[in-house]
Amino acid sequence: MRSRTRRTQRAAAAAAGAATAAVFVLATAGPVRADTNPPPTAGDAAPTAPVPIDPNAPGLRLPPGATLAPAKVLDIVSVTDQGSVSASQPEERQETSNSTVTYALQSEVLFTKDSAKLSPTAADRIRAIAGDISARHVTSPIRVFGFTDNLGSSEHGTVLSKQRAQAVYAVLAAQLSALGDPDHTFQVRGYGEDYPIADNSTEAGRRENRRVEITFTPPAS
Repeated sequence: MRSRTRRTQRAAAAAAGAATAAVFVLATAGPVRADTNPPPTAGDAAPTAPVPIDPNAPGLRLPPGATLAPAKVLDIVSVTDQGSVSASQPEERQETSNSTVTYALQSEVLFTKDSAKLSPTAADRIRAIAGDISARHVTSPIRVFGFTDNLGSSEHGTVLSKQRAQAVYAVLAAQLSALGDPDHTFQVRGYGEDYPIADNSTEAGRRENRRVEITFTPPAS
């Protein structure tokens, strides 16, 4: 395990995912709640202030009447990479900010190529995350978001990322229930090629972008 701590700021100006409940796919083991936060982007270099976003940009694909949530800047407390084949390509990354914890799992670790079928080793990683969520007594909604690279059509990437997020959600919810902690609300969405965290022009960058992120807010201590 390689661990490093750094202070930085992350702009959450890409708040398209925070528009309305119609924007994302919900899978829930409890009450449905709207997603009021943009998707996390684990490990990216962040600007020092929120970046202006044009709410009328067609790439945002906002539904009629939807609005962007206010941009937020979070202080990143620590980033921990696990099972890295190289310093730049961790198989799993845990990023802790002053308000949230995000686990970013590399798709190659969870799935076979161009598939949403979980690999034999995926359950162990998801089980460990479920254990952390249960140990922290999390009560806030748990977000499970899927992302792909920019290869293939945008539509295919969106569908595949949704299917992968749903597959991870199903195992995570089952593991939490097995731990006696079933009462969680989940927000599940596939973002496709949106919100890359690395350069899609290289295979190393595309590998980082193909991921599933699990994010939650621990109770205040």
